[in-house]
Amino acid sequence: MVDLSTTYLGLNLKHPIVPSASPLSDGLDKIRRLEDAGAAAVVMYSLFEEQIVGESHLLDHFLSYGTESFAEALDYFPEMDSYNVGPHGYLELISKAKKAVGIPVIGSLNGVSTGGWVEYARMIEEAGADALELNIYYIPTDPAISGAEVEQMYLDVVRDVKATIKIPLAVKLGPFFSSFANMAMKLSREGADGLVIFNRFYQPDFDLERLEVVPNLQLSSQWEMRTPLRWVSILYGRVPVDFAITRGVHTHEDVLKGIMAGAKVTMMASELLRNGVGRIGLVVQELTRWLEEHEYESVKQAQGSMSQQNVAEPAAFERANYMKVLQSWKFDPTGVLMR
Repeated sequence: MVDLSTTYLGLNLKHPIVPSASPLSDGLDKIRRLEDAGAAAVVMYSLFEEQIVGESHLLDHFLSYGTESFAEALDYFPEMDSYNVGPHGYLELISKAKKAVGIPVIGSLNGVSTGGWVEYARMIEEAGADALELNIYYIPTDPAISGAEVEQMYLDVVRDVKATIKIPLAVKLGPFFSSFANMAMKLSREGADGLVIFNRFYQPDFDLERLEVVPNLQLSSQWEMRTPLRWVSILYGRVPVDFAITRGVHTHEDVLKGIMAGAKVTMMASELLRNGVGRIGLVVQELTRWLEEHEYESVKQAQGSMSQQNVAEPAAFERANYMKVLQSWKFDPTGVLMR
């Protein structure tokens, strides 16, 4: 029997499929259903910084800048007192979940400034969470803020939170850094035990009839996995953290690709929201079947086998692949695409 077990943030998991932060974990019954469906662990839905501190000085500066420029701007951000259950309810849910389920429960904080994060990181630990995921979601729109300042903001948050807690700490972040590899190493040095690659920056849309900027949530597609797959492959064995791939994970093949790139776990949300939490068990079955058919003894045997340091052509992850992709498009003499 193939061994599907893996470790992530020092936690022993029965397989590498973990539901990521989403509404799937915003209630005790939902968390129980995730365990019953076969989840190896669960990342709690996020507690937002806005819920914790209301308006810290830094947050108020970034979020309110320009909101008086026209009336519609006042509608950009929701009222936090109506979102989810609030900070104290969040802590209570973690405490109840730890008593109700046997799988690891990972807390999630979403924000950008140190503010109330430090205090609530400690309280999440005290509530019983097995680990903490910091989802640092920040869009630097002010031309006066440099890339170095943005990076330092991330590093300050990780350093301050890590100094406050003893449980493992993962950082969920986006790819938009001038040197992501360097940033990953800096986060590791500040104490990050894991990197969750990548969060999704939800883009607004335009309502042409009402002339309004509106939210438009699109669930992920498999092609979105390409960017995290590439970066985990490049960083595996170079940056001493546990990697989790999130965004675009839908099938057992996606899980396999993530593991072979070097991830310890792959995280799902869109697939479960679209097709139900029962997909976890089916993906586990398909993963087991594939590994057995290809004569793997364990998930750990496959881990990192397709990373940059282990493949025959490491340049495939860099500029050489760009040229090969362009050359792969062929046209007949009349200009019709042949593929």
